[in-house]
Amino acid sequence: MRGRRSRTVIAYDQYGNIQKTLAPHGSNRMRNNGYHGNQNQNNHNQYHHQNNSAQCHQNQGYPEPVIEQIVERTMLLAKGQMKRLRAVLDERVEIHGRGNFPTISARLVDLIRCLRQCLGSVDVRARDVRLNGGAASFVASSEDFTYADLDLIFPIQIADEGDENAQKIIFDSIRDAVFMTIRELMPDNIGKEKFDFETLKDVYIRKMIKVSGDNDTWSLFSLNNEYGRCIELKFVNKMKRQFEFSVDSFQIHLDPLLDDIDGVEQKKVTIESMYGDVHQAMTHLHERLIDTVKPEEIRGGGLLKYCHLIIRGYKPAKPWNCQKLEKYMCSRFFIDFPDLISQENKLRNYLDSHFGTSFNGVTYDQWSSSGSDTDSEASTSQATTSSLLVTGQAKYDFLMLLYRVINESTVCLMAHERHMTLNMIDRVAFQLSMQCYPPPTFSSGSSTPPRTTLFYLPPDAATWIPVI
Repeated sequence: MRGRRSRTVIAYDQYGNIQKTLAPHGSNRMRNNGYHGNQNQNNHNQYHHQNNSAQCHQNQGYPEPVIEQIVERTMLLAKGQMKRLRAVLDERVEIHGRGNFPTISARLVDLIRCLRQCLGSVDVRARDVRLNGGAASFVASSEDFTYADLDLIFPIQIADEGDENAQKIIFDSIRDAVFMTIRELMPDNIGKEKFDFETLKDVYIRKMIKVSGDNDTWSLFSLNNEYGRCIELKFVNKMKRQFEFSVDSFQIHLDPLLDDIDGVEQKKVTIESMYGDVHQAMTHLHERLIDTVKPEEIRGGGLLKYCHLIIRGYKPAKPWNCQKLEKYMCSRFFIDFPDLISQENKLRNYLDSHFGTSFNGVTYDQWSSSGSDTDSEASTSQATTSSLLVTGQAKYDFLMLLYRVINESTVCLMAHERHMTLNMIDRVAFQLSMQCYPPPTFSSGSSTPPRTTLFYLPPDAATWIPVI
């Protein structure tokens, strides 16, 4: 007699192991388990396999798999970027002296070499030299744009960071090295050896800053330039925040080029983004987007830099977070500059440093590009008027945007304090409109003044209106 057919039933225990049992065809056990053919059995077994496997991992304490995205902080400069870097290092920079003191003119790479040599003579060793600020963004960008700031970073090491006397000795030595560099680069025919360091500080230094704290130990020397293209030398032992936005977070390591700048295309130079992700920072730079991390850590000047980027055509990378970002920057601005005098000084210094000097009687334009030389007084006058108008309009747009942001995003001030700051900005804008055009100068051979155009700036207008 033919025996009854049996089927192999596959089950899984709580640890995910397979258990095979034989069961007679059509038994109640199989019907109770929901067997309705091979397809349903496969689905049923697959369901139990997934549940039991998950329970197995959970019972044994296996962690869930985490997919981590690799973030690269550094990358090598491309060939086109290397050419831009060569052009920046070959550029002749000027350090303007006050009064009758001569202007110092030297290639940027020669200034770096001289300063590095002077640092060695006072027993201060910089780990490397890095290009930062607008010049570094210019090298990284694929588009041509005018940059104002040339920032050089010299990372230094202090043997005993807790010893205040050791810090003072190091920073005093750095100060001497900077003044030795200035004196070395001065023209040879003026008897430069007779100038002491205090005289050089008053003549060629725009500002000096020294910060010593738990998270910040660094010093800064800003070399004077009346065109707004100031060279800033930063000597950093520790700095908690080294950037404001992703587009100005680039640092280019210059050491491979300092000893031999020839054949720059064949050398490997690293660019680093302090923002974190160098590729994302590059994308923000090329697409002209504004983004940052931890906006509450941005120093007070970040608000001015934000408004400056906006008038240059940049847009927030996260528009939905724009108002929150502005509130953070406004709050930090008024924390760092609590009184009206410090606010106005910061604002005027920023205008002078990034747009050219206009409050000292003469206006210079850092936005205009120089063309071919000409002896025509008319063309020179037209170019001067045009550059003045462009610079004045850019400053006015900047001030009006700053006015709007402070008016709409300030939450940390009383109403009357906010109105005082807004009135100060409005007053600076009015003074700017009055000083935009210098008084006319007449040539000695002309008896009648040349024809001029008078412009009027209404209180609520954004552009000048010709009157005559």
